[in-house]
Amino acid sequence: MYVMVSYDIVDDKTRNRVMKFLKDFGNRVQLSVFECDISEEQFKRMKEGIEELIDKKNDRVRYYKLCKSCIKNVKISGWGDIDILDEGFRIV
Repeated sequence: MYVMVSYDIVDDKTRNRVMKFLKDFGNRVQLSVFECDISEEQFKRMKEGIEELIDKKNDRVRYYKLCKSCIKNVKISGWGDIDILDEGFRIV
């Protein structure tokens, strides 16, 4: 499944921990946005791991599950293009 993860985290240390944690699941495409091609089990692990890192009263993480046809409709203005691969996608 394709998942876009965005986060708004108050504390710098926590934000850096979340960013480093997410690198194991996907590609960072903006300062606080990752795109991930992961299984349902990996999604569960990722979400549980993030919930252990953040302060739920002050931080927010959003998960957008995207279908394959949705990925094909992503448009980018500025640098970077989307490569659709058999096993997923990547921003180049």
